[in-house]
Amino acid sequence: MTVTIVGSQLGDEGKGGVVDLYGDAADVVARYQGGDNAGHTVVHGDEEYKLSLVPSGAVQGKIGVLGNGCVVNPETLFDEIDTLRERGLDPDVRVAERAHVILPYHRALDGIEEDEKEDLAAGTTGRGIGPTYEDKAGRRGVRIGDLLDPEILRERLEYVVPQKKSLAEDVFGTETGDAFDIDAIYEAYREYGERLEEEEMAVDCGTFLQERIDAGDNVMLEGAQGTSLDIDHGVYPYVTSSNPTAGGATVGTGLGPTVVGQGEVIGIVKAYLSRVGTGPLPTELGGVEGQTPEYDSSATEESDEELATYIRDEGGEYGTVTGRPRRVGWLDMPMLRHAARANGFTGLAINHIDVLAGLEEIQVGHAYEYDGQERLTMPATTEKWGRCEAMFRSFEGWSDVDWETVAAEGYDAIPENARTYLEYISDELGAPVYAVGVGPGRGETVIVENPYE
Repeated sequence: MTVTIVGSQLGDEGKGGVVDLYGDAADVVARYQGGDNAGHTVVHGDEEYKLSLVPSGAVQGKIGVLGNGCVVNPETLFDEIDTLRERGLDPDVRVAERAHVILPYHRALDGIEEDEKEDLAAGTTGRGIGPTYEDKAGRRGVRIGDLLDPEILRERLEYVVPQKKSLAEDVFGTETGDAFDIDAIYEAYREYGERLEEEEMAVDCGTFLQERIDAGDNVMLEGAQGTSLDIDHGVYPYVTSSNPTAGGATVGTGLGPTVVGQGEVIGIVKAYLSRVGTGPLPTELGGVEGQTPEYDSSATEESDEELATYIRDEGGEYGTVTGRPRRVGWLDMPMLRHAARANGFTGLAINHIDVLAGLEEIQVGHAYEYDGQERLTMPATTEKWGRCEAMFRSFEGWSDVDWETVAAEGYDAIPENARTYLEYISDELGAPVYAVGVGPGRGETVIVENPYE
């Protein structure tokens, strides 16, 4: 059977930890979209592993698959594999031959175009994700399978590189270098192709996964980012370039929709909201200079700023590299209802309830007010979403407790007020709670249901 793991919000909900949690019962873990812009941290035993491309299940010795819906930077892929091997692991990673390859000119153009876009889009990691998906849609991409065939690889590069070089030089007025050198790219990426062949990593993804399912294996399908960052169903244009929603699991792996639909779809929910970058956020507390639209610290209530700082500190909501604060807010229920409909959740994993412990009152954006009317779900355009005012519902807070003991004793050991909060979320989304995250470690999760049993 399959279990699909989907972020229900704006990313960073703790998907990697849930994959790790249920990974014991999975034989194969497949990523179905995104690239090395989707960093996730997995805590396994006393060790912490930071991965951006290799599927989370690799930490547990499962077969990891990068599906055809992914865009793959071979340099990142092999760096991560080699690093895991240096730490004593032996990751078994397969890559879909139909997956598209991130090339040096994609990364170069990513930075150039971002400077030109200014405030138009959500911001980029500069890793070439968007430009690679653009070439995929424009039918000028290079795929993993092309790296295995020197003649085809050369042919593809000779067609596309002059176009990209002209774009950089003639349109953007930028000098080009090795990132647009056909010979240099060919030599480097042919070597990647040779390693893919030597290690027998390239597969026909859909066939590979279906054969494993037919043999009785359990397959976990792992999405990156979150529903509101989906290019079709998210807060466009503040979105990623692919489909993190459950529908992307079938398109991005080659498994049929009836195969995915007969399995479980688990929505990962962070107990509050966080995001990086600009764009609307109706339940935001305080604000972050340079990210929150029209932010004026002098006009923001001091209590909101204090709450935002408290949640940020307790949840570690700061950039891993930059240390910059992330925007935080109360849970946004219209956003979650939208995610539940778009994905068809069969269960929920709700993380970080420990972060909210100690607050006297917890609020939830239960609905929006838009043009004098109550709305229970997100509007279709981001501009309308930005005009929505959150309508809050209050819950009594819960005390900080020994969360490791709670995880060991089970759901009933969760403080009563926290259980009320969890059950409200479950009722509103029409899906049962399968797991509750009460800390960063694998042992700090309350397991209510195992989707494979």
